[in-house]
Amino acid sequence: MKTVIIYMHGGSGNHGCEALVRTTSQIIQSNIDCKVSLWSFSEKEDYQYGIDKILDDIVSQKEIKKFSPSFFKAFFMNRILKKQNEYNKRFLKKLFKDTIAVSIGGDNYCYSWNAKQGVIVDKYVRKVCNVNVLWGCSIEENNLTEEVKQDLAGFDLITVREPITYGYLKDINKNVIQVADPAFALEPCYLPLPEKFNPENTVGINISPLIMNYASEKEVVFENYTELIKDLIENTEMNICLIPHVVWTHNNDNEPISKLFNMFKNTGRVIKIEDHNCKELKGFISRCRFFVGARTHATIAAYSSLVPTLVIGYSVKSKGIALDLFGTYENYVLPVQELETSGQLVHSFQWLMEHEQEIKKHLTEIMPGYIQSAKNAGRVLAELIL
Repeated sequence: MKTVIIYMHGGSGNHGCEALVRTTSQIIQSNIDCKVSLWSFSEKEDYQYGIDKILDDIVSQKEIKKFSPSFFKAFFMNRILKKQNEYNKRFLKKLFKDTIAVSIGGDNYCYSWNAKQGVIVDKYVRKVCNVNVLWGCSIEENNLTEEVKQDLAGFDLITVREPITYGYLKDINKNVIQVADPAFALEPCYLPLPEKFNPENTVGINISPLIMNYASEKEVVFENYTELIKDLIENTEMNICLIPHVVWTHNNDNEPISKLFNMFKNTGRVIKIEDHNCKELKGFISRCRFFVGARTHATIAAYSSLVPTLVIGYSVKSKGIALDLFGTYENYVLPVQELETSGQLVHSFQWLMEHEQEIKKHLTEIMPGYIQSAKNAGRVLAELIL
C-alpha cells in the first residue's frame, strides 16, 4: 500500500489548516488505496480537534530541549549557516522515504517567511520521496524569487486554487493545474444554534488580527467593523454573530471578536460563537444570511454554503478565489490596504445586500461543479502515481 505524507501543516488551531487536512485526506483516499499520515507542527492541536480520527497517523518532530548542546547546534546551522541541522535531516529522511509527499500549505507562498521555510524542507523531502506535490496553493508574485521558482519547478504536481496564481506558475512548472480549494468540499456539522441566532436573518462576521498588519491604519480596520455593526443594529432587523476561525495564541481571532462583543452585547443583537472544529464552524456559517470574513477558509465555508459573502482581503488568494467564482473581485473583496475611512465596510455591505438574490442564484448554479473541481485533484494525483 502506498503512503501519503501531508506536510507543512501548522496545526488545527487554525481551522482553515484543519479543513485542508480533513478534505485533502478524504479526496486522496477516495482516489488512491493508501495510508495517509500527517506531519504536524502542533500535534496537540490536531488531537484536540479530532484530526487523529480521520488519519492513519500523526507524527511530529520531537523538540530539542532549549539551551542544550543540540539546541545551540541547530540554532547555528539554521540561523547562521542557513542549513538544516543533522537532526532534521535524519527525521525528514526517515519520514518521507518512498512516500507521496503532499505539501498542504495553501498560504505558505503568500508569506515570504513561510516560502523560505518551504524551500528548505522541500529540498530534503525531495531527496527521498517518490512523488512531491504542492496542493491547493496561492502565491504572491513578489515572493517568486529565483530560489522559490527553483523550488516550485521541482514539484511533480502543483494544484492552484485560483487563476491569478495559475498565471504566475504555468510557465514555471508544466505540471500545474487549477482546481478549487479542497476546503470547498468540507461537509458541515450542524450543532444547535445559540439563542438569538435566526438562520434567516443573521449576519456572520469574522475579524482577524492578521488583517490589521496589512492596513496602513490598524485602527481604521476595527472602526469599519464597529461602524458596520452599528449600521446593522440601527438600520436592519438582522442580528450579528461573531465567529472566530483561528485561535492560535499568537494570532487569535477571539481577541478582536471579544472586543467587538463587549462593545455591543448590551444591544441584545450581537452573539459570539466559541471555539469549535472546522466542520462545526461551517455549520454555523452556513446558516447565516450574509457573511463578512477576513479568514480565507471562513469565507470558503460561506461561499460553499451559498451564503452571500464580503471578504476583507489582504492577498492574492481572496482576489483570486472571488475572480474565479464571479469573474471579478470588485464588490466581493474589500482590500484591507484600501481602508482609509470608517464607513467603507458599511458601503460595501450595502452593495452585498442589494445583490443578495442574484449572488445566491449564481452560487447555487456553479457550486456543485466548483466543489467537484476540488475533488478532481485526487483523480489527477492518482493518474500521476498509479
